[in-house]
Amino acid sequence: MLGQRGGSGGRDWVTLVSGLVECLCFAGVVFGWASLVFILKAEGYFSDFCLNTTGANSSVLTDCSGQDEQFSLVFTVASFLNNFMTLANGFLFDRFGTMAARFLAISLHTTGTLMVAFSTAVISTLLFPALSFITIGGMLLLITNIQVGNLFGSHRSTVITLYNGAFDSSSAVFLIIKVLYERGISLRSCFLFMSACSVIHLLRTFLLLPKTHIPYPLPEDYTYGLSCGTSGSHSVEGAGRAGGADSKRSEPQSDSVPFQPEDKPPSQTSEEREPSFSSCVLSWFFLFHLVWLSLMQLRHYLFIGTLNPMLTRLADGDPSLVSRYTNAFAFAQLCGVLCAPWNGLILDRSKGKQRAPVLPLQYLTFALQVISRSFLYGGNAAFISIVFPAHHFGKLYGLVMTLSAVVSLLQYPCFALVKGLFQGDPLYVNIGLTLLTLLTFAHSLYMHLHCRARAAQRRAVRGSSAGRPADELKLKGPEDSD
Repeated sequence: MLGQRGGSGGRDWVTLVSGLVECLCFAGVVFGWASLVFILKAEGYFSDFCLNTTGANSSVLTDCSGQDEQFSLVFTVASFLNNFMTLANGFLFDRFGTMAARFLAISLHTTGTLMVAFSTAVISTLLFPALSFITIGGMLLLITNIQVGNLFGSHRSTVITLYNGAFDSSSAVFLIIKVLYERGISLRSCFLFMSACSVIHLLRTFLLLPKTHIPYPLPEDYTYGLSCGTSGSHSVEGAGRAGGADSKRSEPQSDSVPFQPEDKPPSQTSEEREPSFSSCVLSWFFLFHLVWLSLMQLRHYLFIGTLNPMLTRLADGDPSLVSRYTNAFAFAQLCGVLCAPWNGLILDRSKGKQRAPVLPLQYLTFALQVISRSFLYGGNAAFISIVFPAHHFGKLYGLVMTLSAVVSLLQYPCFALVKGLFQGDPLYVNIGLTLLTLLTFAHSLYMHLHCRARAAQRRAVRGSSAGRPADELKLKGPEDSD
């Protein structure tokens, strides 16, 4: 039963819920950037980039496109590092375990929130390292929490996508800060409070998480965290060391890896049966998954990074309208934690005179963006955990996020193109990106063709297995099938 492992069921649920709150309140707050930009503009950050220009009838207009570009650049750098540093974070997590990874995550996140708290309009450039530290630390918090899904057996993918949904929904935290700011609470006070919450992260690290890793499948006698009567020691088995030699020998294999050999000769060791890290990276599974994530992510990042200037243009600069639609977007992000588990449930069940768009239409855009983003990141983590060996998860997850980060850098030139050549109208850039994202269907098509071929191969093996030695029944592994 879900979460029931002798006397550990209660702790599993506390770990799950507390990790969910942690991801919901801290991990992905940077993606609520549109709400924070509204505050930063009011505080005068990068205001020296606004210029007075002469319009029609000799009227004086204020051109703040330079200010918008600086805010877009802050988000571009932060979102790039969010993914680019995930490779290093993944290696750190695989090699040194949960405790070391979380110490780094908490240090970065706390430093970033303190830097925002003590930043001013005079030192606006402090936002570049501050937001970068927050986003890198938040992603590392998510990575250390994803393994909690291993505690829940057949519901593993559902838990993983739930955590990713919480990561998406945490963008609404900046909405809460915006609402508090409009009611007189200073930006500094809000971020000092976020910094103080690091104490809670430390308590979870010591009390509710292992020093190394949570193995999968889970041994019946597995324990973790601080236990009474054990002098505060963590129960750490060799099976929990993802990527180590001990884990290769003792960690059972997931029954959901679709490209691994299914009929293995008993004489083979686990090292011989499992695909290597390099073979995983060079597989078509990984390549098509990378294309899918990179293009979809670029589309989402550009949408978030350009939302404030787009709303400003559609609302003719009316700050009350911009505020209303910014709030609507942030509220929509809260639904990410509700949308994401459906992706995991599917995986668990199946393994084994403005030009259009008019301003009110953006409500529909917000809803579709939340659903798409929830499926994107939840599906990314769940796909890697299902398709590839568990002890490669951190490295593969980090690598795909890092490579996709390189593609995400295109959002800044896209933003510059919109502000320059297209005079603030993102229509043609959006059309181009929509056509480009059609390439992502190659991922689903390859998965469909591969699974159909494997099904036919299994039927052929079953039909000709009588009287044949075991060595002849071995199906193709990832090195052969790609």
